[in-house]
Amino acid sequence: MNQIINFWNYFQQNNFVFVLLTEIPKDDLKIQLDKLLYNLHQYNKNLDLIIKNKKNVAELIITANGNPYLFKEVELLVHYAPVVERWKIKAFFQPETNLTKYENGTDKPLEYYGITLRISEMYFIPLENPNKPTDLGIKVLLKNFIVHKDNPRLREAVYIHVEHLIGEKSFANDIAFIEIAQLKGDQEHIIELYNLKSYIDTELNN
Repeated sequence: MNQIINFWNYFQQNNFVFVLLTEIPKDDLKIQLDKLLYNLHQYNKNLDLIIKNKKNVAELIITANGNPYLFKEVELLVHYAPVVERWKIKAFFQPETNLTKYENGTDKPLEYYGITLRISEMYFIPLENPNKPTDLGIKVLLKNFIVHKDNPRLREAVYIHVEHLIGEKSFANDIAFIEIAQLKGDQEHIIELYNLKSYIDTELNN
């Protein structure tokens, strides 16, 4: 419990630094972020944090990096989060709710270690495991799979995109396995990747 108190005390005392992310010299900011992360890792060394700055409010997201064994640790820490002016404090990456940019094809490509992927150009096919019929797997189809198939980071990049779309908890709890393949022009029964969350909600709640 002491580590939880220490983390939130440090965040409260220094939160203004993280609100002013763009106005603080990078070296100073790195020192502050390292200290914040150090305090988080005193509580649990496997947790991580993301700070997002928006116009009138900033977000602090505590993440377990998709590890379901750490979900309770995240929930406990956020349960004791103080109310801090201009901040929203959240547990886990939340599902993407605004899909318009993907539907319109106006989303920006996401770069990851030399891999460029656009969610609006990604599709999936549901897969079943005959031995475990309740398990939901997906085959993610990429336009440029052939280009990136030998990149050791490709699977990681796809996982990050899927987690970003459906949220950290759903990614860990609802998807049993993922395959990756090339998108072909004549494939049938493919579904846009940005509709994965609604597919999961429909299939798993029936």
